[in-house]
Amino acid sequence: MGPLAGIKVVELAGIGPGPMCAMVLADLGATVLRIERPGPQDLGVARPRRYDLLLRGRRALMLDLKRPEAKALALRLVEQADALIEGFRPGVTERLGLGPEDCLTRNPRLVYGRVTGWGQKGPLAQAAGHDINYISLVGALHAFGRRGQAPVPPLNLLGDFAAGALYLALGIVCGILEARGSGKGQVIDAAMVDGTASLLTAFHGLVAAGLATHERGTNALDTGAHFYNAYQCADGHWISVAAIEGKFYAELLRRLD
Repeated sequence: MGPLAGIKVVELAGIGPGPMCAMVLADLGATVLRIERPGPQDLGVARPRRYDLLLRGRRALMLDLKRPEAKALALRLVEQADALIEGFRPGVTERLGLGPEDCLTRNPRLVYGRVTGWGQKGPLAQAAGHDINYISLVGALHAFGRRGQAPVPPLNLLGDFAAGALYLALGIVCGILEARGSGKGQVIDAAMVDGTASLLTAFHGLVAAGLATHERGTNALDTGAHFYNAYQCADGHWISVAAIEGKFYAELLRRLD
C-alpha cells in the first residue's frame, strides 16, 4: 500500500541513481519490475546481492535485451506500465530498440524516466563519470571540507541520490499525474549536473547577500561556525552541535556552564 499503489514501473537495471529512484517509488507503493542482464556485471562496488539494499521492494526478471524475443517481452511489459526508469549513457536504449520513441509508440501514456550525469546532449554527454565528477563540475564539491584543506566527497549522496534519484522520482510522479489528465506520456530527463546546480540555489543566494563566501570552512553551515560543528568528547565518541538560533545557543551555553 501507499500513495503510488496501482502504479506499475519497469526498471532497466543499472547502478546508483536508477536503483535508488526505483526503490523510492516502490517504498511509496508502486509495483516495480527490475529487468536485469544475464551473466556477471560490473555494477559498482562488489557485494553479495543480499547486501544491495537499493534492490528491496521489487521483483526482478533476467532478460538479454540484445535478443529479439527478450526485447519483445520487455516492450510488452512497457505496454502495461505507467513509467520506465533507465540510467544508461545516451543512445544505449535507442540502440536496443527500447528508447523513448519505441516505448511511447507502444504506450503513449508512458512516463519515460532517464537519468545521466551530464545530460542527454552536449560535449560531455558520452563521457564516463561518477557522482564526484558531476558535483565537481557544478562547484558543489568545492563547498565540502574544512578551511585550507582538500574538498571532502559527501559519499555519493549529493549527485547520485539527491540530484539524480530524487529529482527523477519527483519528475516521474509529476509525469504520471500529467498523463492521467492529458492521456499523454513524456520523457523525464534528469541530469545530475542540473540537479546539483538546483540544490545549490540557496547557497548562491547567501553568497549574493554577503552572508556566505565560496571559501569552504568559513560559513555557518560548513564548519566555519563553532555553533554548527562536530566535536570529539572525552570518551572518544563524537557529538554534533547545531545551535544556530539564539535560544538554542543560549541553552547550549547554559548546559556547558
